[in-house]
Amino acid sequence: MLRPIVNPAPRRRRIALVLGAVGVTALLAAALPKLTAAGEAVVQAAASPATIDIDNFAFAPATLTVAAGTTVTWKNEDDSPHRIGDKNGTFKSAALDTDDTFSHTFAAPGEYPYICTIHPYMAGKIIVKPAGKMSSN
Repeated sequence: MLRPIVNPAPRRRRIALVLGAVGVTALLAAALPKLTAAGEAVVQAAASPATIDIDNFAFAPATLTVAAGTTVTWKNEDDSPHRIGDKNGTFKSAALDTDDTFSHTFAAPGEYPYICTIHPYMAGKIIVKPAGKMSSN
């Protein structure tokens, strides 16, 4: 009895696709814990925004420590206008009237001294730590 000739190429192609899918799944599974940890750090920073109140010609708190990726919001609760500007020119606000806010997201670790550019004797500092390396203030 004669056997029909079968082309083995489609079978090899299916096996290659299955092995490729297994390989990609293994790579994703290996990377997933790292991706999850980074994602949690970003979510934690986003979930806990930091606020600095401006009142009686002072910033409260005067020094604030946050994790990288945190958005800091200044709120003017004073009767006078104030303008936020860091000493390095990285960020600056427009003049803030009473109840106005200004926000800036700090992506890179470091120290960011700032002043009210209208009242330069008003000074504060943001200390940015790497994400996941925060300790209590």
